[in-house]
Amino acid sequence: MQPEKNKKLPISVLVLLHDYHGNVLLLNRLNPPDFWQSVTGSLDDINEPPFQAALREVFEETGIILPQSVLRDWHYCTEYEIYAHWRHRYADGVTHNMEHWFSAAIGADTPIALSEHSAYQWLPAHQAAEKVFSPSNREIILQWAKQGFQAALS
Repeated sequence: MQPEKNKKLPISVLVLLHDYHGNVLLLNRLNPPDFWQSVTGSLDDINEPPFQAALREVFEETGIILPQSVLRDWHYCTEYEIYAHWRHRYADGVTHNMEHWFSAAIGADTPIALSEHSAYQWLPAHQAAEKVFSPSNREIILQWAKQGFQAALS
């Protein structure tokens, strides 16, 4: 399954970037305004492994080149309904997306180079969970916090 020209695949990644002290990096989308989220993005094509898409999206959205050894694959994916106002980005009839979860620990002093976002901020996990728009983004933050961020660093 290749996406139609200029259409997104309904398979994506969500990458929770966090520091070593219980804080989560959030990015503010350019459009719509005040839409905070973790790193997200669709696979470029059906043959792109989600793990590689996660590394690519982190680089594209933050400028950070994550070593593969740092990226934690949660081996978890969730399906959600695509909001109606974003369905035009997908092929006709596509209503759901499959999202794969990843996370990585980075230093809070790591330089961030924004490309698709207007701002970023570090927040304690529970504040970050309250600020994000996406229910699945909220869930990964809360799951990570529940595990105890030190245990989740491995």
